[in-house]
Amino acid sequence: MNTSSANKRKVINDFFHPLPKRRINAKAAPPSPQATNLEEPSGIYESTETSVPGLSLCQSFVTAAEEQQILDFLNDESRCIWRTDLSRRTMHFGGTYCLMPPRTASSQKSEQPKVLQAPPMPEELSWLIDRMVASGIFEGDKKPQYCIVNEYTGKLGISAHTENFQFGEPVVGLSLLSSCPIRFHELATPFDGSVRSGKAGKAEKTGKIIDVQLPERSLMVMRGESRWKWQHEIMRSSKGRGLGWKRVSLTFRVKDRP
Repeated sequence: MNTSSANKRKVINDFFHPLPKRRINAKAAPPSPQATNLEEPSGIYESTETSVPGLSLCQSFVTAAEEQQILDFLNDESRCIWRTDLSRRTMHFGGTYCLMPPRTASSQKSEQPKVLQAPPMPEELSWLIDRMVASGIFEGDKKPQYCIVNEYTGKLGISAHTENFQFGEPVVGLSLLSSCPIRFHELATPFDGSVRSGKAGKAEKTGKIIDVQLPERSLMVMRGESRWKWQHEIMRSSKGRGLGWKRVSLTFRVKDRP
């Protein structure tokens, strides 16, 4: 069996094997068009395995100029719209999402969230996706079709959860603006109950917890156990966050095409 066949995983039990350490060479990946003249990416990214099985980090996956370019795009009201119905600002590309009803004293408990169609993956992020493909993170015929953007400020965080199992692997997160720890909770069995439904909090945990620091401009790649059998959360805390602290994350997800 060749290497590519051996690493191709088809069933959930196959996801629980540790991945080898590797050095990613992405010299074929195009740089950001707007940021090219400001700062060239190295083209070589160290993929560091963490203590969470299947979880790896790529340091400095984008340059400072590219980081600013992404933020400028996300904050351009003529091209992007932030959701403000949650405690943190969010944005969606690809698929649908639920817009939660406003929390007011007069709001009816029976009011249901609205399901809205998100805009498709924007062309402005195509260079970033191409770089992930050139780095071997995603396959060329299985590029991520979905992206969720989260903005964390002050004490904001997100409760422990796994990504919905309708999506495949890897699940990839890009951290911008600030470094931040992410906490992983090992589960007794794979479970994808959502935070919104309240089921995520009912998942049976083993009690094992691992914190991983996500540096600014790093790329987190979840495969195997880290994707299916560990919940992750951003703690709601001001610890280590100074005045005006802000972090923006982009989470890329993929579905197997029919």
